[in-house]
Amino acid sequence: MASDATPSTSTDASSTAAVTPTGGSDPSPQRAGSVTVLRWVLRQHRRALIGWTVAVAVVCGIYVSFWPAMGDAGELEALIEGMPEGIVAALGYDAIGTPAGYLESTIFGLLGPILLLVFGLTFAAKLVAGEEEDGTLELELSAPIARGSVYLQRYLTVVLALLWLCLVVAAVTVGLVAALDMQVGTPELLAITLGMFLLALAFSSVAFAAGAATGRKAIALAVGAGLAVAAYIANALAPLLDDGRWLEAISPFAWYLASEPLVDGLSVPGALGLVALALVPVGLAVVRFDRRDLGV
Repeated sequence: MASDATPSTSTDASSTAAVTPTGGSDPSPQRAGSVTVLRWVLRQHRRALIGWTVAVAVVCGIYVSFWPAMGDAGELEALIEGMPEGIVAALGYDAIGTPAGYLESTIFGLLGPILLLVFGLTFAAKLVAGEEEDGTLELELSAPIARGSVYLQRYLTVVLALLWLCLVVAAVTVGLVAALDMQVGTPELLAITLGMFLLALAFSSVAFAAGAATGRKAIALAVGAGLAVAAYIANALAPLLDDGRWLEAISPFAWYLASEPLVDGLSVPGALGLVALALVPVGLAVVRFDRRDLGV
């Protein structure tokens, strides 16, 4: 006796795995999970992060290795003494003749912060505002993941990326300082690296929060970069003015460098100020992001 045959509706569990745009099967922003978005964003931006890792390592390696070629410290200090005192203080060259002063004025006072800020500001502005503008964030927000979780995981990506680059700076610097016998302590190098991380994170957090609150990448970059430039100028102008102490008091760059971290260690009040500058705007913007019409 013939029986009616019906097609089977069962599917293999493995065939339902979400497929990413790059052809992989995991992670995907459409799958629920505690750190799904974090893993997804790190995977999507891994090549850029690798490139920045190489760039940061090379720049730090070149400038630290240049110390033996600086020649006699007395000659260098004599050259600096010929410059106006205010300019020397503004540029951080007042102690460039010592290993600690050289590292602070080049790697940790100028090149390191510039590289980290360029990366952090552009990365933070892109993660919410940039991807909202190009439409890629819409798919993620339509998944069964709370908006607040998406926001916080994307912010955590900024934190981890900056932390990784700062660890690269620390590893290269500590290794070369030991190899070149520059007589700068590892605890002090780690302390100033922590301060540089907090500095870059503070301005990147402002850019991230501005982008999440407005949905505009240009606004995020303008706010974050504008604040960073203003803070740097305030710190540089403070030694040139008779009553410039108040500029140092409001400048995050001064919070980071005023205590001479490679000599006296990182300033605890300064570090706390940088943490507050990072967390307050991020905390305020999450409310706006959660309520704003994103077209989803």
